[in-house]
Amino acid sequence: MNFKTAVKLYKEQPTIENLNEVSQKLLDEMTLKEKIRLMQGHAMGVTIKNVFTKGRYYNGEAYPAGGCKRLGIPPVLFTDGPRGIVMGKCTCFPVSMLRGATFDDELEYEIGKVMAKEASAFGANLFAGVCINLLRHPKWGRAQETYGEDPFLLGKMGVALTKAMQENGIISCPKHYALNSIEDLRFSVDAKVDERTLHEVYLPHFKKCIDAGAMSIMGAYNKVNGTYCCENKELLTDILRNKWGFEGFALSDFVYGIYDAARSVKAGMDVEMPYCFRYAVLNSKLKKGEITEADIDLCAVRVLKALIKTLPEYKEQPKSVILSKEHTDLSRKVAGKGTVLLKNENKTLPVTQGKKIAVVGRYADKINVGDHGSSNVYSPYTVTAFEGIKNRFGEANVCVYNGCDTEKATEAVKNCEYIVACVGSDYRQEGEFLVNLGNVKKKPKASGGDRVDLRIPDEDVALIKALSKTGKKLIVNIMGGSAYVIKEWTDLADSILFSFYSGLEGGNALADVLSGDVNPGGKLPFTIAFNDTDYPSFLHIADEEREIDYGYYHGYTLFDKKGIEPQYPFGFGLSYTDFEIENCHVEQNADCIEVSADVKNIGSCSGDEVLQVYISSENEEEDRPVKLLKGFKRVSAEAGQSVSAKVSIDIDDIKFYNVESGEWKLDKRYVVLLGTNSKNAKPIGEMEF
Repeated sequence: MNFKTAVKLYKEQPTIENLNEVSQKLLDEMTLKEKIRLMQGHAMGVTIKNVFTKGRYYNGEAYPAGGCKRLGIPPVLFTDGPRGIVMGKCTCFPVSMLRGATFDDELEYEIGKVMAKEASAFGANLFAGVCINLLRHPKWGRAQETYGEDPFLLGKMGVALTKAMQENGIISCPKHYALNSIEDLRFSVDAKVDERTLHEVYLPHFKKCIDAGAMSIMGAYNKVNGTYCCENKELLTDILRNKWGFEGFALSDFVYGIYDAARSVKAGMDVEMPYCFRYAVLNSKLKKGEITEADIDLCAVRVLKALIKTLPEYKEQPKSVILSKEHTDLSRKVAGKGTVLLKNENKTLPVTQGKKIAVVGRYADKINVGDHGSSNVYSPYTVTAFEGIKNRFGEANVCVYNGCDTEKATEAVKNCEYIVACVGSDYRQEGEFLVNLGNVKKKPKASGGDRVDLRIPDEDVALIKALSKTGKKLIVNIMGGSAYVIKEWTDLADSILFSFYSGLEGGNALADVLSGDVNPGGKLPFTIAFNDTDYPSFLHIADEEREIDYGYYHGYTLFDKKGIEPQYPFGFGLSYTDFEIENCHVEQNADCIEVSADVKNIGSCSGDEVLQVYISSENEEEDRPVKLLKGFKRVSAEAGQSVSAKVSIDIDDIKFYNVESGEWKLDKRYVVLLGTNSKNAKPIGEMEF
């Protein structure tokens, strides 16, 4: 029995039972040394080569783990994400948060197929870019890497990316499991959570990706209820394997994920990445009796299962697919679709051709595609805001001032009718925590980490205030990974766009939106508050505490429960046209709820609207959220057109977790609400069980 034979036998009968049998037979052919090797990363040589010969510090080539030449077992070949393949010079897509704002899981599936091709072109077979950590607080530095604050939205988008990878022979690796939503303290923070909150708020999106076929999962750095995630038996065995039936393997977050090899192996952590550090002592732990060969077998066979099940679908791609026009066009398309129009007073946008436009601000003509940590994608070009607007409106009609000096900016816009002010954050204010510099307001270059302020920089605010006095039409374009508190200046702008970090074609996509070539249909994947204090608690590195309670409520569920008025609710986004939702209907079936409605475009141009279905439980005996998102559908309609849309909701998705039984239960009565954001959702039907 070798790997090739094992794959052949599995393909003849692709069932879980046969996968288990074939994997065990292959494992039986392996020596103890070979089994242990399957559990170890081997990226040290690759890392050193990147630093000294490639000029790259991270994942310049696929990071290998495991493998067995004697039996033809290929190594796991790791590439990171999630805004594209980090190896080489690949297509930098908009960050996941923008893609979450599309509310379009079908589009995310298409993006996943493209990423799978580019991963294959560089020889990778595992994609660790399915980041589905929940945005609990907008100060989280890596918010840009996930899809938003809502577990259901995270699940839908994560499933789309997972399926695209697995169906193309790339092992999907959701991360960071679990409760990872503080960056500066990621190595030490202890997230305290009760059982119901854990299962209903922080884990359902991970389960959905497992159910969709993900064959690996990455453990997080932080602790959960006192135990590090990569040594946490409750997370890795009791829930992941025993409750969910996960058949694949778990791998550690890099270097500092594992502290004790025996504890991790016993808990269910199969592979240490990116190289052999703590797991170098597995033989010693075995001899001391701290682990057994049966423990080694269990870890090793799970790696084999993932390889045997997934790699037959692997489609080797030529390097020519990387940065193909198809791929860059898709990046531009999703950037336009995910841009959120927050304000458009007196229909300032779109801007008609021939108008004079000034592009100003710190990011007017500066590459700003997000974090410079492990998610960085090294595309050979990036279209800045100025370049994109100049491409669309003509060089003679566009001028630029790249900075925040109010006098220089005011002078630069004198001969223009429209101002596009590019403000927000970059990799210095938020991102992966790269330098231990503490909780200081102005972080030095390349520090990253959690935000220390929910407001845009003071210089940006001063710029907006100065430009608002010029009498020109002021369009503020916000770049960043999650919500800002912007109440102090929103009245000063004629239009406000939220373009996040929009990828290598971001400037062209912005111009598409400004011109009306693209009607923005993005919806906020988070809630924008009036005040910092409206959000839950957060910990920074300067705080003495290392424990934090992760409560049941956050985001729109917290705002609903406490009766807090948001400035912009979850799911909010304007359009250049108007829609009416008509003929709403709810049909209750044995295994699903069908919600249908007609979306009528009553404006003068084509556009997209997102139907959002929320469910409210009428259970008075237990605490329940006011409402929860349980379905959505993005609909396109031409001017004057009415489009029928249907949203199907799985009955299992409306159940609540019962702590006493450890099972999911239906309440007796629910109300179905339909709207275009969490604030305007209205009741359209009731259900009883």
